[in-house]
Amino acid sequence: MSEMTLYRHGQREPLAQSSDHATIAEQLERIGVRFERWEATGALPDGSSQDEIIEAYRESIDRLMQTHGLQSVDVVSLTPDHPQRDELRNKFLAEHVHDDFEIRFFVAGQGLFYLRPNDDDVIAVRCEAGDLISVPAGVRHWFDMGAQPRFTCIRLFTTPEGWVARFTGDPIAGDYPLLDAA
Repeated sequence: MSEMTLYRHGQREPLAQSSDHATIAEQLERIGVRFERWEATGALPDGSSQDEIIEAYRESIDRLMQTHGLQSVDVVSLTPDHPQRDELRNKFLAEHVHDDFEIRFFVAGQGLFYLRPNDDDVIAVRCEAGDLISVPAGVRHWFDMGAQPRFTCIRLFTTPEGWVARFTGDPIAGDYPLLDAA
């Protein structure tokens, strides 16, 4: 289930929580984060190729590509047997920013984004299959895929380089629950 939890930096107890998609989208819009639901145009069997997945969401992808001048799209999948899962998890768990916005659509599985739009607030957003999240450029954030990741995401980029992060060096991610405990 999609869920948003608001924390005050330095406090472990949540200030507010919601699993209502409209409420989550409204709250995130206040900080410039897009959060919406997408549906495939047809059935998508297990083991679908990147091209089949992209084609199933073509209308929504094209809308975003035209609106934001996006240049590339790909599909990433991680499973518990991925040989670099621990290395990738640790990389994404480090707080970072991008010079461009980060767009992820969850085709399958789930993941937990933490957003730090200012020095006081930390917002956790559990995304699940059907959720799209777009984090604006410059917003500090990190991502947890869990100890046993199982997700497939469509990623959209404005540059051919794709995912390029600048790490803040702040160990803040260690202060909040991981996906498996959240």
